[in-house]
Amino acid sequence: MEFKTGPLLANINYPVDLKQYTEQDLEQICQELRQYIIDVVSVNGGHFGASLGVVELTVALHYALNTPYDKLVWDVGHQAYGHKILTGRRSQFHTNRIINGISGFPKISESEYDTFGVGHSSTSISAALGMAVASHYKGETDRQHVAVIGDGAMTAGLAFEGLNHAGIENSNLLVILNDNCMSIDPNVGALKEYLTSITTSKSYNRFRDDVSHVLTKLSELGPNAHKYVKKIEKSIKGTLLKQSNLFESLNFRYFGPVDGHDVKRLASVIKDLKDIPGPKLLHCVTVKGKGFALAEKDQTKWHAPGLFDKITGEIKKSVIDKPQPPKYQDVFGHTMVELAEANKKIVGITPAMPSGCSLNIMMKAMPERAFDVGIAEQHAVTFSAGLATQGLVPFCNIYSSFMQRAFDQVIHDVAIQNLNVVFCLDRAGLAGADGATHHGAYDIAYMRCIPNMVVASPMNEEELRNLMYTAQQENVGPFTIRYPRGNGVMPDWKRPFKALEIGKGRKIADGEDVAILSIGHVGNFAVEACKELNTEGINPAHYDLRFVKPLDANMLHEVFTRYKNIITIEDGCLQGGMGSAILEFMADHNYQANVVRLGIPDNFIEHGEQAELWALCQYDTNALINAVKKLAVSRTTKTMAS
Repeated sequence: MEFKTGPLLANINYPVDLKQYTEQDLEQICQELRQYIIDVVSVNGGHFGASLGVVELTVALHYALNTPYDKLVWDVGHQAYGHKILTGRRSQFHTNRIINGISGFPKISESEYDTFGVGHSSTSISAALGMAVASHYKGETDRQHVAVIGDGAMTAGLAFEGLNHAGIENSNLLVILNDNCMSIDPNVGALKEYLTSITTSKSYNRFRDDVSHVLTKLSELGPNAHKYVKKIEKSIKGTLLKQSNLFESLNFRYFGPVDGHDVKRLASVIKDLKDIPGPKLLHCVTVKGKGFALAEKDQTKWHAPGLFDKITGEIKKSVIDKPQPPKYQDVFGHTMVELAEANKKIVGITPAMPSGCSLNIMMKAMPERAFDVGIAEQHAVTFSAGLATQGLVPFCNIYSSFMQRAFDQVIHDVAIQNLNVVFCLDRAGLAGADGATHHGAYDIAYMRCIPNMVVASPMNEEELRNLMYTAQQENVGPFTIRYPRGNGVMPDWKRPFKALEIGKGRKIADGEDVAILSIGHVGNFAVEACKELNTEGINPAHYDLRFVKPLDANMLHEVFTRYKNIITIEDGCLQGGMGSAILEFMADHNYQANVVRLGIPDNFIEHGEQAELWALCQYDTNALINAVKKLAVSRTTKTMAS
């Protein structure tokens, strides 16, 4: 499908093409860019509100800077669609997030304008500082380094670590704080309140523009004047805000707040800031979803709404004529409320993803027992550990790929102390169109190597509920439950709770040809494969492990005693995963068998629909059928030969 491009945007293929236009033209360019994003995303899907909110900032940056020589680092990258369109990828933008198309996030291998690969939040300041220090070392004193970070991402510890270091480096670094009071959900915490106090201080905003103009002129009088100017700035800002400026206490020159939708002013300010040495912070106030009324009104819903009618705003959903299985995340959310009603010790924790993981259901029903701690995975884990020391049972819900950021806390603060913290890892396995930064490929491998940790994965919604119920029993200790993005398989899922024996699997089907060992949702691929194979006279056995740690030793002894051909299937990395655990068991007990492992190979898997990626990695139903047939034929051939 072709998308119409506005007359000015049609002539802009790279940032250098922006330079032919005047500052007066920038407003029309912004209108055309915003409309182009709306046109494409409404048809193809993707992240929406974040990119609309920074259209003016994106245009101003590329207009004022000399990219790609000047280094522009976007934090997370949800907001970088306009950046991609202006940097040589307009004709490819319709392939955004589609398999074999361009990535939904900045990516070094995709463009020289993407200076740093992102996807997780709060990395931009550290990365841009590293670039700035490298440029200083190489004598490139004219090169600019800009990090664009949202106020949500600024809540993470890594952002403060970067700010703290940057304050002592005499490097050419500009941090642009994109302040819209949102990440995916509304922001929380003291930093949000602090930024609100700056943006709503009438006295500060009244004096800000005139004072900054005068002080800029005074700073041109020499180094001594510059020293006094900084003292005057701090005094005025501290007095008017009735508090010291957080950023200036870290040796940053603070400028703002400025209107993030005034493109001409932004371009002018950014040009001026290029001439001011040292670390600087520009505070821009923006509206997520700017220019699309519904997205401005409901910013969480329109973060990534899927396909929609750009005229009416109606979000398109497929028509369903029969009951459908729920999303695993919603089963988690509703089950949390049920469990918490019965067990007063249960509390819920999430790092800034209440709607993404459905803890918002508990936050609405029991606001005093559910905590959004901001984009701070490390804090979420240690906070949960603190709660557990006092007899509470925290369910800490973190996306699998984000849990990697808190691995040390899981070991040091939870596992060593053997605390009953329940880690619910949403988006485990291949997560889809967000790509390599968001796939939950490694949690089985990195969790099962930790002493005291139980690692389990449900095959369906009922098992998720029962694992959650089991995890909050007395003296269970650290407990990990992983489950995928998307829907389960049981429309009738809300069944009575049942405690499961930890480390106990189950035999789903007996057989005679090959034994299939599965963990988690992909066990349903095995069920489908067995049905198809049975029609062809091939009868594999199927065992659902449920737990990858501890393993069901009795069940595995049965498997290795009866079968010489075994297939393991998992929605996780093959290195160190469930299949590796089975090989270890085989070696430890001196069994001999032909073991074929299906799962995520030793590559970073790009973006695409989940079904496409399962097939690409060769562990969908068809791949499993083919693997069984190869072993069954091999067994038959050997039998005939004998």
